[in-house]
Amino acid sequence: MSKPTDDELKIALQEAIRMKEQNDDPKYVAKALLSHNYRIKYLQQVLQIADRFMNHGMAEHERSQLLRMIEKAKDAESSTAHDEREDFGLE
Repeated sequence: MSKPTDDELKIALQEAIRMKEQNDDPKYVAKALLSHNYRIKYLQQVLQIADRFMNHGMAEHERSQLLRMIEKAKDAESSTAHDEREDFGLE
């Protein structure tokens, strides 16, 4: 399956927002799209930082950035799932 273009994604997100606002989402397609779009932004940042970390000498700065972004992605996942994540203060 091909990735939607930026314009296609924009149109799909606008329609998903309309569907949610009008409570016209009987099969939860709009809810799923909006949730996945929100979460994927964090995961894309994790991938970008991980790639930089792995390919540029694995410096401490990149490691710290990667750990912080992983935490943000986990927080976004928990937030959208209405879950509380346990934070043990490990970093």
